[in-house]
Amino acid sequence: MRHSQDPRPSNRAGRTIWRALVAAAAIGGLGIGAAAIPTAAATTPHPHHPYLSQFSKVTNIASTVPANGDVNPYGIVVVPQTVGRLVAGDTLVSNFNNSSNLQGTGTTIVEISPTGSVTTFSQLNRPLPGACPGGVGLTTALTALPGGWVVVGSLPTTNGMSATARAGCLIVINSAGRPVETWSGGAINGPWDLTAVAGQGGATIFVSNVLNGTVAHSPSTVDQGTVVRLDVRLSGCRPPALISSTVIANGFAERTDPNALVVGPTGLALGSHGQLYVSDTVNSRIAVIPDALWRWTPAPGGGMTLSSGGDLSGPLGLALAPNGDVLAANGGNGDVVEVTPFGDQVASPQVDPFGQGGDLFGLAIAPGGRGVLFVDDGDNTLKLFGPSYPR
Repeated sequence: MRHSQDPRPSNRAGRTIWRALVAAAAIGGLGIGAAAIPTAAATTPHPHHPYLSQFSKVTNIASTVPANGDVNPYGIVVVPQTVGRLVAGDTLVSNFNNSSNLQGTGTTIVEISPTGSVTTFSQLNRPLPGACPGGVGLTTALTALPGGWVVVGSLPTTNGMSATARAGCLIVINSAGRPVETWSGGAINGPWDLTAVAGQGGATIFVSNVLNGTVAHSPSTVDQGTVVRLDVRLSGCRPPALISSTVIANGFAERTDPNALVVGPTGLALGSHGQLYVSDTVNSRIAVIPDALWRWTPAPGGGMTLSSGGDLSGPLGLALAPNGDVLAANGGNGDVVEVTPFGDQVASPQVDPFGQGGDLFGLAIAPGGRGVLFVDDGDNTLKLFGPSYPR
């Protein structure tokens, strides 16, 4: 990974990208990943109508198990544009476990069409084009950038146990499904989830990291989880170039876990005023980091609390609803909780058909706002929580 003494872009091109990203967030620019950025007009109205209140039906779209048998779907992102093998409106899903169900050993990303057609977009079972300590074990960290570049996180193990977990990396994949570079080292230490926003000529990626002292202090909980901002230059057919890396928040609780490998800061969603929402899974809390796009010092103590307790139960993946609310997938009970920017919990429908804890992870807004796409690792499927009638 390339680092600079000053985390702000030091050259003219870098400064231009940074200003463009700030402007994009301020006016509701292109959101990529699990979260889409609304315009300022989409702030929470009064009286408030929960986004989730219009949906009542869970539909099974497709199995997420590819030909090699990988299981445990974690990451999810809707493809924003058609490039190469990527088709706009399709959903990419990353698998965390291999066919033997060992955590931190999954190597595949599947692409699923809205009608349920499934193909393997990428299988990362060959040597990578750069450093990735420990190898490949694909996490919830998954996004698709303009130009057909896919970025996915790896937190690998050798035997599915947390004692063998390594720092991993972020892997950049082209639109043909081939890895072209990796970003590792420095503040990237167990990339668990991410979200991204793109502007003119660049993108900013926010990554939650869960291996800062976690294994060394197992099974104790340590407050060392971080959120890192990566500033990236996009240049047409050239692979994305990492310009700078900045820790923008620290102090999140994290620990090892026999069922989930690790538990720590997970889902991320960027709000319309540059605030970043983060799932504090250990404490059943949604945190907020102010000025996430332009801050150069870390928010301590896991950021400020937006909402905690109540219907939140081990929140994992996050997504930003079209009305500006935050949607959190509960790892504890199979519900999705909707939280307003003011911290009010306004809806918590059960979307896991069995209401079991441990089945939900990543989620995303369906194209056209027609519902919520989510992975169910209880039966290894992609599902849609949508209207009870065709739209």
